[in-house]
Amino acid sequence: MLARTKKKLLTLLLAAGMLLGVQGNAQAIDFKVQGLWQVGFGLGDATFTESVSGRKSTSNDNFSAMQRLRLKVDAVASEALSGTVYFEIGLQDWGNASTGGALGSDATNRNKVKHAYLDWSVPNTDLKLRMGLQGIALPSAAGGSAILDSDLAGVVANYAFNKNVGLTALWMRPVNDNFVGRDGTSYQANYLDNLDLFALTLPLTFDGVSITPWAMYGMMGTNTLDGYNGLGRHTAGDDWYTVDGTLESTLLNFHPGFAADSTSFGTSPAYTSMFWFGLPIALTLWDPLNIEFEFNYGYSGGMGSYDLMKRGVGGTTIRADSRREGWLVKALVEYKFSWGVPGIFGWYASGDNGVMKNGSGRLPTVAGAGYFTSFMGCDGIDLWANGTRGFFYEKNLTYAGTWGVGLQVRDVSFLEDLSHTFRVALWGGTNSPSMVKYFDDRQSAWAGNDDYYSYDGPYLTTHDNLLEFNLDSTWKAYENLAVKLNLGYIVNMYDTGTWNRSWMQDSEVEKKDAWKAQLMFEYSF
Repeated sequence: MLARTKKKLLTLLLAAGMLLGVQGNAQAIDFKVQGLWQVGFGLGDATFTESVSGRKSTSNDNFSAMQRLRLKVDAVASEALSGTVYFEIGLQDWGNASTGGALGSDATNRNKVKHAYLDWSVPNTDLKLRMGLQGIALPSAAGGSAILDSDLAGVVANYAFNKNVGLTALWMRPVNDNFVGRDGTSYQANYLDNLDLFALTLPLTFDGVSITPWAMYGMMGTNTLDGYNGLGRHTAGDDWYTVDGTLESTLLNFHPGFAADSTSFGTSPAYTSMFWFGLPIALTLWDPLNIEFEFNYGYSGGMGSYDLMKRGVGGTTIRADSRREGWLVKALVEYKFSWGVPGIFGWYASGDNGVMKNGSGRLPTVAGAGYFTSFMGCDGIDLWANGTRGFFYEKNLTYAGTWGVGLQVRDVSFLEDLSHTFRVALWGGTNSPSMVKYFDDRQSAWAGNDDYYSYDGPYLTTHDNLLEFNLDSTWKAYENLAVKLNLGYIVNMYDTGTWNRSWMQDSEVEKKDAWKAQLMFEYSF
């Protein structure tokens, strides 16, 4: 009996010891929680309205109310080891059942893991690695990255040689294992369907001077975009068909709204190669004067040739190449005063010259995030006004095929805790007007319509202009609560005569100015 009692006591002591050990290990991990609650209300309208059955009708609601929550948890073991998971709950569109914003509020399809990655340092070295689903932005200056700034899976290795020179190597896999097979079967499922990106950046930082040259190589399989984000092939063969608003229009180099014949590609390589180069420069040595400059070049080999139809029913077709090659230069100059920071910014990007056998002359991109402006640009706060349907969405802007010049005054404050930024920007196009005869819809030229949105932004010819105004205000109501009012207006100066040569007739499209008014409450902790 006594032995049995001792055995029970020993078992209890061992169990208690194990619990204490687990508790001790748990206490060694420092958990840090950060979050962002956002509730927003918006009014707005886009630049084109398309007719339905000969009747003019708006394609978007004028008002929307939405919310979302982002929650970031860091599990920190030491300066050399930590893990991060970043949840996003939302976006809930108030009253919309599919987003969980309607009566009952039980939908779960908008809850997701935004980031999940591991940070660690190789012991006894200065080599740091981040592995997993993360936010990656290529080095940029003056208006954000036009090539890549998004969430994707990859490995980032960073090494600092000294305080002035570093080196970063990246391997990224944006797309893989989405191809379900050919001809309605599983034949070749998940075969040749990966997009891999490899990049090197060389940060050079000196007193008042920052230069980060970088280069990126990409390889994309012939099946990569088949099955990705709703894309597909004809079941009877291997011909691509166009779907707007996806990577296809950027990496496969179709132009948004183009009318490709069903006999698209005859042959295509197993893999196509891509290459990008960037040189961002920031100069602050003459503080309070700030100068930023960046040059980008990109090439995408495409996936073979395709037949492109000219305007008109039964119109003739031409053979077009899907490769894409272009460049972009952009700059920002600003001077800081006690009352605010005035500045001037501008950019110029190569465009299509109308010779389709040579492919596209626009800069190829993966997922750019330009933010010179806050209506067509994202301004770093996920705002886009397509009517109001784009409210809170993370739209992309690459400046491809456009030029622009703008004036701004930021961080102006007349009252404590209340600041304002005002911008005006004139947009123009660098694409040949002859390109529009290949569009099946004038509305497809405007990026403010979700159905025709491309990752480039608006398609502008040398005959087209847009004049954009922004007034963005932020009131710091509390230490952790910001109230933001974003007002925007775009004067639509698309050339009607040019775009009448597209397939869409005048009676079916109404051109108008775009505007937005958005009020957002952000609680961060």
